[in-house]
Amino acid sequence: MTRSPRSADCGADCGALFAGDTIARILTKKANVDKTDSATEVIVERDGAIVTLTFNRPEARNAMTWGMYERLYETCEEVDNDDSIRVLVLKGAGGKAFVAGTDISQFTKFQGAEDGLKYERDGDKRAGRIARVKKPVVAQIQGFCVGGGFGIASSADIRIATPDARFGAPIAKTLGNCLSMRNYARFSALIGPSLLKEIIFTARLLTAQEALGVGYVHEIVAPEALEQRVREVAEKVASHAPITLWATKEAIRRLQESAPLPDGDDIVAKVYGSADFKEGVRAFVEKRPPRWTGK
Repeated sequence: MTRSPRSADCGADCGALFAGDTIARILTKKANVDKTDSATEVIVERDGAIVTLTFNRPEARNAMTWGMYERLYETCEEVDNDDSIRVLVLKGAGGKAFVAGTDISQFTKFQGAEDGLKYERDGDKRAGRIARVKKPVVAQIQGFCVGGGFGIASSADIRIATPDARFGAPIAKTLGNCLSMRNYARFSALIGPSLLKEIIFTARLLTAQEALGVGYVHEIVAPEALEQRVREVAEKVASHAPITLWATKEAIRRLQESAPLPDGDDIVAKVYGSADFKEGVRAFVEKRPPRWTGK
């Protein structure tokens, strides 16, 4: 990852714009990725061997747009391509949320099952890319960490949270959609299948203390101390043998993914092609309770 400055007028295909150690991503345009305001929605900064990515839509509790997801993926690529980077930190702006899911307004463009299958496959690709980053990934979590945010944090290696942090996937209450088989497997491995079913069935969120109790969160820190504590942990990890960190992370990932997943495309297709999913999206946009029919 070079630090050489580039001209700001190089256009949308110039790759990246560097201003000191602050990196404003300007990605090549791709079909079906909305780039509106995306240059400010993800902020990436480097300080020594540590790169920090900030999800920067505080007015929307950092709900993820397609462009933000794409930029997260690209950052993982850049971190892996620079051997001098030792740790990646992920955090949300504004103090109210890490990431409060995917921006639901984007689901209004879904036409049926194929869109749902593509969304879940793309989500697996993004979460899998975080899990495959060769360097340790630390999630700095304050406030809501739900839906897509829960998936992002679950792909990190270390999670440090504030007492007000909340975790889960309240999909049975919001959209009436489902998770991919990979996400069901990932969440089950982290918090256990029994607890996962309970929080999805009831659409409740885990408290930070509950998450700490089941080993999902590694440490709870007061909001005013969070930034400094994450920095201390990141610096300590960055000081250790990178090849040992890589080997441990990669070996555990292979162990976790050694069992083949059963096919779940029929489940995803049925849910995203359902009348209930369409109703869930409409109800959310119209700010009213959904009327579920089970069809």
